[in-house]
Amino acid sequence: MKRNLFTTLLAFCMLIAASDCSRTKTVPFDAEFTGTYNLVEPDSVLCGPGPWFHVIVDCSGTGAPLGEFTTHFDFCVNEEGYYPGTRNVEYMIAESGDTLFITCEGRVIEGRVEDHPEYVVEYWRDPFKILGGTGRYEGATGEGMTDDYNSSEDQNSHHHWTGTITMLK
Repeated sequence: MKRNLFTTLLAFCMLIAASDCSRTKTVPFDAEFTGTYNLVEPDSVLCGPGPWFHVIVDCSGTGAPLGEFTTHFDFCVNEEGYYPGTRNVEYMIAESGDTLFITCEGRVIEGRVEDHPEYVVEYWRDPFKILGGTGRYEGATGEGMTDDYNSSEDQNSHHHWTGTITMLK
């Protein structure tokens, strides 16, 4: 009798532990979007001493799991193309209205790499992190890589981000 009770309790505890693991799901994150530069101006007050530029870019695109979405980037970049993650406001708003908070830092590099189209004039391939959000993305985490560029064919920024996102079920 004691053995059956112990076995039942053990099975119950294992079931509860397993259910905690199933409270989240990790899925691929894959987003393609195009940005419009709304502001690019020198700014040593907001960005800090030295030659810094304040940049604001608004984007729209599609991707999984966001569906159709918009993105807002507000950041500082120096003359060498470095954009630190310390002074960024970055988020994506899904078609549902749920917001995903992200951060990214790295460097814009002049030129292109072999797998880019000929019209790429500068690019950045840097890690991004998912920092949570609202609605469906509350408590979300994740990470991935950017594959972004500016083009000689238009005045937009072009973005393709891939990685994973872990969300609460």
